[in-house]
Amino acid sequence: MAWTIGKVKLTKIVEMELTGGTRFILPQATPEQIRELPWLIPQFASPEGRLTMSVHSWVVETPTRRIVVDTCIGNDKQGRGVPHWNGLDKPFLQDMAKAGYPADSIDMVVCTHLHVDHVGWNTRLVDGRWVPTFANARYVFGRSEYDYWKTHSTDAAHAAVFADSVQPVVDAGKVDLIDSDARLTDEISLIPTPGHSPGHMALHIRSEGEEALLSGDVAHHPCQMAHLDWASSFDTDAQQSTDTRRTLFSRFADTPTLVFGGHFGPGRIVRDGDAFRFVPVQ
Repeated sequence: MAWTIGKVKLTKIVEMELTGGTRFILPQATPEQIRELPWLIPQFASPEGRLTMSVHSWVVETPTRRIVVDTCIGNDKQGRGVPHWNGLDKPFLQDMAKAGYPADSIDMVVCTHLHVDHVGWNTRLVDGRWVPTFANARYVFGRSEYDYWKTHSTDAAHAAVFADSVQPVVDAGKVDLIDSDARLTDEISLIPTPGHSPGHMALHIRSEGEEALLSGDVAHHPCQMAHLDWASSFDTDAQQSTDTRRTLFSRFADTPTLVFGGHFGPGRIVRDGDAFRFVPVQ
């Protein structure tokens, strides 16, 4: 699955798809509430009101760069807070290669934030050691995001993620820490979008008069466009995440901008009363 924004190509690499079982992420999104938003069905929810989401990466190819945005859960990881995310054996790298992006061809990895399902393929297990998956890439982390998790990964689950998927690329000297409003390339700039995590950032792509937004986990699911106050169980600051949704969606609503979510998309945001809805595109 690929889309073009001017001279920029975006390709979706799916690690896994989820239907139902997502209430631990958005506890407010009951089947009854979801069925009251018929525009979600069937693309983003089942007729019964069960949420549909995916864990995926976006490969962004510009005229000068091959960039992976967010790196899913990863194979062989242990100590994850979600039990069935341990010991995965997914063909993620093979799927990337089939799409034309072998790992060695990637020259930049950008993590919108450093949660478990956005950093996993930063590393892979080789002879009992975690080594950078993308050997020729620079890894770009938000400075405030990295500083926060470096000191706050105190529980076992966060500590495991930092130890096997973040620290090894730091130790390999492959990490660039940047401000969350930095420019990455001629086509890509960052937008600070804190709330889900302290240093969360979105990517804004502009090329030849066309625009796209890679919104990360500002919203985990389009239902949060209709209910801006539906905060994720994993938001660091629920009120800040709500404010960020309103600000970001207001900026791009009713424009041609294609929005690529961290667990859904792409589509366009349109205003709907005091909130928004999401119109998918193929």
